[in-house]
Amino acid sequence: MPDIRLDKTSISNSFSDLQLEICTALEMADGGSTFIADDWTREDGGGGRTSILNEGKIIEKGGVAFSKVFGPTTDRIKNQLNLSGESDFLATGVSIVIHPHSPMMPIMHMNIRYFDLSDGTCWFGGGIDLTPHFVDDADANYFHNTLRAVCDKHHPDFYRTFKTWADDYFYIPHRNETRGIGGIFFDYLKPGDYGLNKAELYAFVVDLGSTFAGLYSYFMQKNEALPYTEKDKAWQGLRRGRYVEFNLLYDRGTKFGLESGGRTESILMSLPAHANWTYNFNPEPKSKEAYTLSKLVKGIDWCDN
Repeated sequence: MPDIRLDKTSISNSFSDLQLEICTALEMADGGSTFIADDWTREDGGGGRTSILNEGKIIEKGGVAFSKVFGPTTDRIKNQLNLSGESDFLATGVSIVIHPHSPMMPIMHMNIRYFDLSDGTCWFGGGIDLTPHFVDDADANYFHNTLRAVCDKHHPDFYRTFKTWADDYFYIPHRNETRGIGGIFFDYLKPGDYGLNKAELYAFVVDLGSTFAGLYSYFMQKNEALPYTEKDKAWQGLRRGRYVEFNLLYDRGTKFGLESGGRTESILMSLPAHANWTYNFNPEPKSKEAYTLSKLVKGIDWCDN
C-alpha cells in the first residue's frame, strides 16, 4: 500500500479508488453485466457515487457506494452519534451489498468508514458479514478464517473482539436470531486504541476493504452452478425479508444516512430487488431450512482450532 498523507481528503480519495477496484473485480467475476455509476451531491455539503449492477449472470442486484458528506453537526447527527459541542463533520466510506440470483449463494455486506470532526476527533468504523440463505459449514469456515487472517496481521485481539461485536450487532432482536453467520464489526476506533496510531488503523481498514472482492468472487465460483428448486427460491425470499427488517430497523449506516440528509436511493441500495414475508413459517424438522435457523445464533466458533 503506498504511503499517503492521512488527512481526511487522502482517506476519502483512497476510499473512492477502492470502490472502483471492487466494481471492476465483481464485474469480471460475474461476467454478465456491468455497474452503472450514479453520481450525486448533497445540498448541505458533499456527495458520492453509487454504482449498481442489475440482472447479472450471478448477481441479481449489487451495490457499491462511495460517499463523502460534510457540514455542521446538526442536532439529529449529534443525537445519532452521541456527540456534544459545536463542530463540523466529515464522513466518508464505502458500502457494499450483493444479492445473488441463486439461493445457494450468500448475501454479503461490507462497510468501511471514517469520521472526522473539526475539533480534531476522528475514528474509523466498519464491518463485513455473510448472510447465507442456507448455512454451509465449509463456506462459514472459509469466510471466518479469511477474516481472522486479515485481523491477525494488524492486532491479535481484533478478530475475537470484533467477531463478538458482529454477533451482537448483526442480530434481529424481534426474531431472536442473527442476520447470518456474522463476521466482524467495529466502530469508534480512534488513534491510540489497541496501542495503534492512525496510520496503523487506516491500514487495517483498507486491508479489510480490499478483501471483499476476492472473498465474494470465491463464493461466486464455488456455488454458482449448484442446483436449486422453487422451494429453495421461496426460502431465499423469506431470508431476504429478514435482511430487510434488520437494515430498516437496526442498521447504523441506514440511520445515519437518513439522519444526515443523505441520498435515500443510495442509502437503501442495500435492499434486495425481491423479498417475501410468509406468515408464521415453520420449517420441517431436520430440513436444511431448520438447520440454517439452528445456526443463526451468537457465539459459534466458525474458525479452525
